[in-house]
Amino acid sequence: MTTTSRELDEIAARAASAVPAWRESDAATRAGWLGAVADALDATADELVEIAERETRLGAPRLRGEVARTTGQLRLFAAVVQEGSYLELTVDDADGSAVPPLPELRRMLVPVGPVAVFSASNFPFAFSVCGGDTASALAAGNPVIVKAHSGHPELSRRTAEVASAALFAAGAPVGSVALVEGREAGNALVQHPVVRAAGFTGSLTGGRALFDLAAGRPDPIPFYGELGSVNPVVVTPAAAHARGDELARGLVGSFTLGAGQFCTKPGVVFVPADAGFEASVAAAVTSAAGGPLLTDRITAAFPQGVAHLEGDPSVAVLAEGAPTPDGARPIVLTTDAAAVAERPETLLEECFGPVTLLVRYASETDLREALSAVPGSLTATLHAEGGDDVADTLALLQARAGRVLFAGWPTGVAVTWSQQHGGPWPATTSLHTSVGATSIRRFLRPVVFQDAPERLLPMALRDDALARIPHRRNGVLRVP
Repeated sequence: MTTTSRELDEIAARAASAVPAWRESDAATRAGWLGAVADALDATADELVEIAERETRLGAPRLRGEVARTTGQLRLFAAVVQEGSYLELTVDDADGSAVPPLPELRRMLVPVGPVAVFSASNFPFAFSVCGGDTASALAAGNPVIVKAHSGHPELSRRTAEVASAALFAAGAPVGSVALVEGREAGNALVQHPVVRAAGFTGSLTGGRALFDLAAGRPDPIPFYGELGSVNPVVVTPAAAHARGDELARGLVGSFTLGAGQFCTKPGVVFVPADAGFEASVAAAVTSAAGGPLLTDRITAAFPQGVAHLEGDPSVAVLAEGAPTPDGARPIVLTTDAAAVAERPETLLEECFGPVTLLVRYASETDLREALSAVPGSLTATLHAEGGDDVADTLALLQARAGRVLFAGWPTGVAVTWSQQHGGPWPATTSLHTSVGATSIRRFLRPVVFQDAPERLLPMALRDDALARIPHRRNGVLRVP
């Protein structure tokens, strides 16, 4: 099914007509709308999981957990809206004695308008129709038009129906959430004059194409894309000697989780040469299982990506996991730091699926030169011991990622107030996060009201409302 240009215009018109109701909704009302969607998804979880399992083959346990994450995100944003600090309310009182005299200025963040959201293949709930982009855009006060992913079209349609019905029943306007399908419709959506911002999770190629379309409009709009990420890991010699087997098991569990189809998969792991860590990884991976990949396109691309890496003369196969008749078999490749430093465009290209590349380093200089070639990523992980001097390594990792881990593995992203899920290009197209409370900031813009009569101010900027909402006045932070 493909959305026609006429249908897209009609959907966009309904979204535009819904803007005033969302923009003017008070915190309790907007939070109630978000809660209504969460409740409706929970109530239809059995039906939705059945559809998702049929279309994605991810398995019911994983999918049920993802529904819970999705409804949890919606409820988190309901709390964000009610707490109010996301508005960044700021007041500077007039001061006629200043030179020059200062006017009264009242600043806040306001909704940008209808938002386009592009669903991801690997999270059919949490990064799809009612996922984090949609939840944060609605919380900011914007109608949403979702471009369905071709990997789960039936699920996308049914989820949109559930969300739209729940919003309407709760009193939200028609056009609050809508769905379009087809690549051409997606391209047209990001260029549609009604759309004021876009969120995307997917491939570097697809995201870059949409990014360019958004920037090439007569009125360019912000495009918040989460794209490719190799998520570097560094294991120090001391860590390899102290707990090499444990770390090897953790690595294998992480890069094979979900058949290697997580955006936070550790794809490049820097390991000390001659520390025995490669042997520990080889032993751990032999019994690891892969699994089916999400789409025919991803299934075809995985062996091509592995072959691309293996084509480099420095690369060798260390070990493979258990044979997987209906999916991709895990594989561990090895190379050396010098090769990575010389040919990062080949060796540091993301390969979606259960594969990871171990990069041997013999000295701190080797490690530093190779790490310097690593592109921006969502995460970076450092496994070290208490006596290690890792200041330089940490600085390099911090410069390349939005989340730095010191224990555990990067797969798994907590949905919280403090989470950062984004990083330097090509991990994302901006410095914002796509997960957590502050992802709402993407779909808001600042407006200052100068010497405005109180009756014409937005409700949140009036003195009686400020007494109940965190704000800054004359430079002093005030929390009720």
